[in-house]
Amino acid sequence: MTDFIIEWIARGGYLGIFLLMALENVVPPVPSEVIMGLGGMAVARDHMALVPLILWGTAGTTIGNMFWYEIGRRMGVARFRPFVERHQRWLTMDWQDVERLNRFFHKHGHWVIFVFRFMPTFRTIISLPAGMAKMPLWKFLLFTFVGSAIWNTMLAAAGLLLGSRFEELDRYVGPVAIATTVLVIGAYAYRVITWKPHAERG
Repeated sequence: MTDFIIEWIARGGYLGIFLLMALENVVPPVPSEVIMGLGGMAVARDHMALVPLILWGTAGTTIGNMFWYEIGRRMGVARFRPFVERHQRWLTMDWQDVERLNRFFHKHGHWVIFVFRFMPTFRTIISLPAGMAKMPLWKFLLFTFVGSAIWNTMLAAAGLLLGSRFEELDRYVGPVAIATTVLVIGAYAYRVITWKPHAERG
């Protein structure tokens, strides 16, 4: 299985990596950890080169995050409120949470964009408040690209180091991926069921 996925990524080439990483930041089909990690394994098999892999992957990440930045910029904070209030349970946040995130972003500025690139849960969603806060586009692109380049380099390097252990990985990747998916879905379901608006919290 692992061999098959690596071959598929290698055949898609750098453009395939770019498209997967861009799509992963819009509607996550495959985590970037998997894409760049397997890309690193393709480097270990001489199907790709490390630097182009990182550059194309990071370009895809940056373009994907532009999607949420642009939505935030066009929508603005005020127009976002009805959407949050209508779907707050499924979003597991209410308007007070959004205001808190917005204040946090304004206070800490561009460093939030850079640091959050290393946090799996927040590295994509932080692009939304960046757009709503009208962060200068050049700053958003710069800090997104730099932070993502560092993260993607770490992922690709890990894949490169593990490149000689295909059989061991093939044995564990499937069960671990299934377990992780079940855990994420279970955690989200629990959050939806137990979540309460600020007004109802003790």
